[in-house]
Amino acid sequence: PRSTLFPYTTLFRSPGAPGLMIVDTWLWFSLLVSAVLLIQFVLNLLLLPRLGPDVAPATLPLVSILLPARNEELRIRSCLESLLKQNYSALEIIVLDDESADETAEIACALGFSSNPESKCRLIRGAPLPPGWTGKSWACHQLAEVAHGDYLLFTDADTVHQPETVSSAVAAAQRAGCDLLTLWPLQSTVTFAEKVVIPLMFVVGGSYLPHWLLVWAQRAPWLAHLLGSKLLGRCGTATGQFLLFRRHSYFKMGGHRAVREHLVEDIALAREVAKRISDGWRLLTCDGTLLVGCRMYTSLGQIWEGFTKNLWPVFDGDWVGFWLAIVWQFLVCVAPFLIIAFYHRPEIYLVTGILLCLRVVAALRFKTSWLSVCFHPLGYSLALLIEIGRAHV
Repeated sequence: PRSTLFPYTTLFRSPGAPGLMIVDTWLWFSLLVSAVLLIQFVLNLLLLPRLGPDVAPATLPLVSILLPARNEELRIRSCLESLLKQNYSALEIIVLDDESADETAEIACALGFSSNPESKCRLIRGAPLPPGWTGKSWACHQLAEVAHGDYLLFTDADTVHQPETVSSAVAAAQRAGCDLLTLWPLQSTVTFAEKVVIPLMFVVGGSYLPHWLLVWAQRAPWLAHLLGSKLLGRCGTATGQFLLFRRHSYFKMGGHRAVREHLVEDIALAREVAKRISDGWRLLTCDGTLLVGCRMYTSLGQIWEGFTKNLWPVFDGDWVGFWLAIVWQFLVCVAPFLIIAFYHRPEIYLVTGILLCLRVVAALRFKTSWLSVCFHPLGYSLALLIEIGRAHV
């Protein structure tokens, strides 16, 4: 039989039955979309350089490592200790204490950070948040204003860096002549919720946007002009855990002031760079799992709160686009797994097989938990619920 999902689906067996036509359309749509996602993911990975430990470049431009920190007493010590061990000599590290109510500032001071403006390890106090700014963008803006570096490296307090990180990133940035270099760090997960949800960052980031198109556009100026700044800008993305800007480019495009109201400031900044590719700007995204590690959240509650700034703000208030994205993701990436045991169609086996293949490739490349592969429908459903819930807050 064509369907054994429920008794009433026997009504759909007759040729041309409306219900069967809807099911057929859904299955073929899911098959097409899942295949496109897998193909795009593979293309992106083929053009995604893996950045490993590298020697420092011949010339050492001054790099300012800029770290906004708000109530980070549990994580900032490991981050700062790793930054202090960098093998790159032309370096200044500036920490902004963003009105923390814990021991964040005291920990930085204990590691040698001071308010002395001549120090290479500085601690500055953040000013109150002005109207029209998000907290992260305001903190980063203040850091950039006091930095002296030829390169500005924005990173987060939950990251840990290998000693060669800055040297390798600067060398890669100079080779590529890029205005922004961003890394995808290794994501450390411990709890079950972390293991099933966090790896989706690589899946969504690696399969939903055509990074390959940006790479080709940067290699072929005619293609960049053909695509136009608007389309190129929509393809731009970055990871706020590691943003290495050329100083001149950062301030020329307006820095964090240009995205001061955006909740996903890292993606907004990448879009500002990407839309200028036809003018010769360069955006380089790298696999940084060998250099930078990060544990973003430690519980389901933190994941729920932290993911408030993911999908919904990307649509800039476009409710229709947001809900279309939610619906198609559920229909394609979740629903086939929920009914595969009851509804026997070869298309469903193909869709689920393609999606699992994508998840396996992501787990192998980015060293994520295999529980995320095994519990794919649960993790994806949870992520969609978080986005729906936070979109209404």
